[in-house]
Amino acid sequence: MVDFFQNKLDDCLSRLKGKFPDRVTATNETCFVGFDAYQKIYSSDTVDVVIEATPPHFRPKHLKAAIEAGKHIFMEKPAGVDPVGIRSVIASSELAGKKGLSIVAGTQRRHQRHYIEIIKRIHDGDIGEIKAAYGFWNGGDMLGYWQIVPHDNISDMEWQCRNWPWFVWTSGDHIVEQHVHNLDVINWVLKGHPVSAMGMGGRQVRTFGNMYDHFAVEFEYPNKIIAESMCRQISGCTDRVSELFVGTKGRAYLDGGTAYIEGEKAYKYEGEDPNPYVQEHKDLINAIKSGKPINEGKQVAESTMVAIMGRISTYTGRQLNWDWAMNSSKLDLTPPRYEFGDLPVEPVAVPGKTQLV
Repeated sequence: MVDFFQNKLDDCLSRLKGKFPDRVTATNETCFVGFDAYQKIYSSDTVDVVIEATPPHFRPKHLKAAIEAGKHIFMEKPAGVDPVGIRSVIASSELAGKKGLSIVAGTQRRHQRHYIEIIKRIHDGDIGEIKAAYGFWNGGDMLGYWQIVPHDNISDMEWQCRNWPWFVWTSGDHIVEQHVHNLDVINWVLKGHPVSAMGMGGRQVRTFGNMYDHFAVEFEYPNKIIAESMCRQISGCTDRVSELFVGTKGRAYLDGGTAYIEGEKAYKYEGEDPNPYVQEHKDLINAIKSGKPINEGKQVAESTMVAIMGRISTYTGRQLNWDWAMNSSKLDLTPPRYEFGDLPVEPVAVPGKTQLV
């Protein structure tokens, strides 16, 4: 096991041993702390599968090391926070394919029974030709369930890493870290990625960190299909976390608890629906045991890139196209050094002033 912080590692190991006393074999000698500690895990011959659940910024580097070391990996979403990182993830995914390694991502809707069934029906034409798509993650502020660590007696870098959900370089902003779920579903249904993005948003009530608290982005997909995207982290408002697809013969609605089609071929999924957070790990283990690898690396990278495009467009006030963002953008949010020292917080983006990179 690896963590940046000793207290986090000790707490996790203690809780796991308390819950599964006969199944946890990690010891103090096989637990490591620090920015480079992951290399000790990947160099171990006793490790077959790695669960990569660090803050999103570190995923591209950790995935690259895992695949080069011949490890299968469960990689939480999103795949990164900037275009440079996403290109690295795609390259690592291609290498995993050549090595026969499995990569399963934390976009659990891909493993959720009612999503799979409804989207199969959409692809079979049950709502006709798709004309529009909508994705929403409108919810409350994270302060309701995440305790902020104060800046007292710790360095800038440690403070930002301990509070990683509130900083752009560590999390990608919530459009990337959280709304990627809905954008991944839209990519899944539309069988590809958008060609352009135009966004707007801001920081209406948030006072901590340097992220926005709301985004609204219009994505244009091939065949002039428009996908409207909204995400918000402001408490006391109407919440909505779902996707909607409108076709020439009906429409399909999906969320974490239900899915149905309205129209000529009306249908509601009422079958078994195993926990998708468990199912995604089952699917990874089954792929390894069967010798039939699953590789979700490129798809989660592309879905993450959609979210990054939306963030960049919103931050700058500029419309973006996919080819520029994926192939030409030099945006790299990597800090100057990976060490617990000084790291000034970047200013909050200002549309019309923040520059494209």
